[in-house]
Amino acid sequence: MSISSFNRRWATVILEALTRHGVRHVCIAPGSRSTPLTLAAAENSAFIHHTHFDERGLGHLALGLAKASKEPVAVIVTSGTAVANLYPALIEAGLTGEKLVLLTADRPPELIDCGANQAIRQPGMFASHPAESLALPRPSQEIPARWLVSAIDNALGSLHGGAVHINCPFAEPLYGEMDESGLAWQLALGDWWQNNKPWLQTPNKVSTEKQCDWFFWRQKRGVIVAGRMSASEGKLLAEWAKTLGWPLMGDVLSQTGQPLPCADLWLGNSRATEELAQAQIVLQFGSSLTGKRLLQWQATCEPQEYWLIDNLQGRLDPSHHRGRRLVSDVASWLALHPAEPRAPWCVELPHLSAQAWERVAAQRETFGEAQLAHRIADYLPEQGQLFLGNSLVVRLVDALGQIPAGYPVFSNRGASGIDGLLSTSAGVQRASARPTLAMVGDLSALYDLNALALLRQVPAPFVLLVVNNNGGQIFSLLPTPPAEREQFYLMPQNVHFDHAAAMFGLDYHRPESWEALEQALSGAWRKPGATLIELVVNDTDGAQALQTLLAQVSQL
Repeated sequence: MSISSFNRRWATVILEALTRHGVRHVCIAPGSRSTPLTLAAAENSAFIHHTHFDERGLGHLALGLAKASKEPVAVIVTSGTAVANLYPALIEAGLTGEKLVLLTADRPPELIDCGANQAIRQPGMFASHPAESLALPRPSQEIPARWLVSAIDNALGSLHGGAVHINCPFAEPLYGEMDESGLAWQLALGDWWQNNKPWLQTPNKVSTEKQCDWFFWRQKRGVIVAGRMSASEGKLLAEWAKTLGWPLMGDVLSQTGQPLPCADLWLGNSRATEELAQAQIVLQFGSSLTGKRLLQWQATCEPQEYWLIDNLQGRLDPSHHRGRRLVSDVASWLALHPAEPRAPWCVELPHLSAQAWERVAAQRETFGEAQLAHRIADYLPEQGQLFLGNSLVVRLVDALGQIPAGYPVFSNRGASGIDGLLSTSAGVQRASARPTLAMVGDLSALYDLNALALLRQVPAPFVLLVVNNNGGQIFSLLPTPPAEREQFYLMPQNVHFDHAAAMFGLDYHRPESWEALEQALSGAWRKPGATLIELVVNDTDGAQALQTLLAQVSQL
């Protein structure tokens, strides 16, 4: 029997099984041990193939593809530390619900723990972070193909969100022409090869339960907190809240249009918290809240009931409120719980929000990152999408900006790391083919600099806007020790990104005024490729602007 041929047939069954669970995108890193999986994926016409030389970036590319497509995405890597590099993306997917299928090639058992090259203990290496794990045996004709396909179906069929880790050991030889080895084993699956259904079907649907006392609660004084959700859900929720007459505090990732903008500013005002204290029920839709003041209010509010609605399972409430944890997508829940038209019960919040917005707008002509966050809606591409980095960038946009309702906004706010942000944004665009504005800080861009290779071929105009405040200025907002702040927290690198853009063949601009930025953006949206725009700002101006505005609004 040809080992290389049977390895390929074994891998072919695995990859074909994935197609029955909606996998269309496959992300592949170079490697020898993964050859059976790579060639099986290459031969399957159902797949769209993506490649990257950096496994950490590859995992985040897959994460972005899954975010935008709402479909499971497969990743193929070789053995050894290549596998370990998938850990950050796997963790993020587990917290935010994207479905990843990690196919990790491995050495066979006899090469583990004996000094063999590139051989590590891979089964179970991701601990509790995968939603499902499957350690496959070495390919063998003594194991029926129906066992292999049903094992894959069982792992994916029960997947509600997060990653599946499928470890795939292969013995050498890995290369060679295909022969008849294992053909009968493969054909034993019969007409499964001609249809498009899983061998083993395991329905995994979350049913939305109607709350029978909703008609009672909708007549009360309620507050709505909106976290991460889809653009269509955000628009629906904003309309639903308006009908109810309940105030909606929308996170930047809620895509609700933030009808009461600058919540992270006016929540620091005692008039706001005193009025909100009259709420009898709080409904939170979606998790992963960004604003510090919103999180502080959420932690201390004490309504009669606190309901949290999200399609992810688990508690999702770090403040452990008394109430109800309802697992449902937002749209389905709203359809089952209609709003009854009522007059708004809050009078102070709209005034405070408008006053806060005026204070922010008064500074919009200054060239800086806080003002960019306020103006960001002016720079969004038509029919496009926004990807926000972590740290100071997303906090400033959340506190000082207002994104139109229903405009798609993406981010990695599960573990909120700065690793893989450029790769994730590349994946988001590849899945949607929309014009994309990605906005990150300088350290985030440096962390994932390899991902500029992914931007050399983009399906639509892509602008990477790097806000260069020379280090991790988020730490300027924290009580870090002043004497150690620069060396051990901010870590300024004193670099610019023109050489990086040139190395990867990307257009580059470094505007020094709003007019120059607008000209650069106007040109970028008219060309099919990617453009890197670097906004060099004074180091601490953004953080100081936020703190000044917080102080002003708190005294209104």
